[in-house]
Amino acid sequence: MPRPDKSKARPKLVKQAPTPKASTTGRLLGVLLLLVLLAGIMGGIWIYNAVSQPLPLRTVPLDFELGPGSVRRVADQLEQQGVIDSPLLFRAVSRVTGAERHIIAGSYTLTTAPSLLQLLKKLTDGDVTSVSFTLIEGANWRAFRKLLDDNPAIRHDSAGMTDAQLLAALKIDAPTPEGMFFPDTYHVDRGSSDLKLLAHAHDRMQKKLDAAWAQRAPDLLLKTPYEALILASLVEKETGHAPDRPLVASVFLNRLKAGMRLQTDPTVIYGMGERYTGALHKVDLETDTVYNTYTRAGLPPTPIAFPGQASLLAAVQPATSRALYFVSRGDGSSQFSESLNQHNAAVRKYILQTAPVSGASAP
Repeated sequence: MPRPDKSKARPKLVKQAPTPKASTTGRLLGVLLLLVLLAGIMGGIWIYNAVSQPLPLRTVPLDFELGPGSVRRVADQLEQQGVIDSPLLFRAVSRVTGAERHIIAGSYTLTTAPSLLQLLKKLTDGDVTSVSFTLIEGANWRAFRKLLDDNPAIRHDSAGMTDAQLLAALKIDAPTPEGMFFPDTYHVDRGSSDLKLLAHAHDRMQKKLDAAWAQRAPDLLLKTPYEALILASLVEKETGHAPDRPLVASVFLNRLKAGMRLQTDPTVIYGMGERYTGALHKVDLETDTVYNTYTRAGLPPTPIAFPGQASLLAAVQPATSRALYFVSRGDGSSQFSESLNQHNAAVRKYILQTAPVSGASAP
């Protein structure tokens, strides 16, 4: 029997040649991938050079000062003082490396031109010739002490001291450190004692308070400079609107004179301490503490914050008014009222129309 012809039984498969279009598309994709790869390599080289090469300092040596603030503000300060020429690159590298959260304000000296990475290390290590501390108006003692304790550029002689021991070391006659230091920016040499800085800040407050007390209104209800300091701290916490400060002080003094409770929310918040989480509720206003001016008459026993000079003057030179209430207008200013009916109308206008009220408003 004749054998079958295998060549006929199993024809060979012939691959179709790629069309010119498919071949062109493949080459284009390859070229694009190559260009992307080259761009990445070139970009990496540029970034490496940008962060590793010496900075174009305006002069050498160069002294410069950094105040507290955001990384954008720090970058602008560095550019203005001739340390860097690209604030955008500084911000980007600061964020990528995490340095933006650890830059320390103070005075710095550069004896040679560092790279951007070396500059960031210097700024985060606290390698300063002097240190800047800013005590903000309205801040409290707990926040200020943490600011001091967290700074590696000063000597922490107060470490482990209780508030009472610290007051004794500074020879301050007060029940607490609250309100005893004047809010300002202070500069101290690297390695200086934190007690030295606090002594200077207290001396400033004492002089400001004495000067304000000497200018007090003849018929002022307050009896001592310390009472004025307490009232000034309430004014500081209630408003940042300068024209309203004397009016806020007059409301509190009018209420004291009329035997009314001050009913000011910041005292409740202060008395809550770390229990305060950002919102006040009716139960908080009704929970008694020594600072709660909804449950207790008179001024709180101590200041609740560090007042600035404007609030000190407002406390001793209050506006002449019969106002007993005020409520925020929502633009930073306040609406003042002489009667409860007027106040309730203001609350309806400025508060209830925009948001529900969880508790009583400020007086």
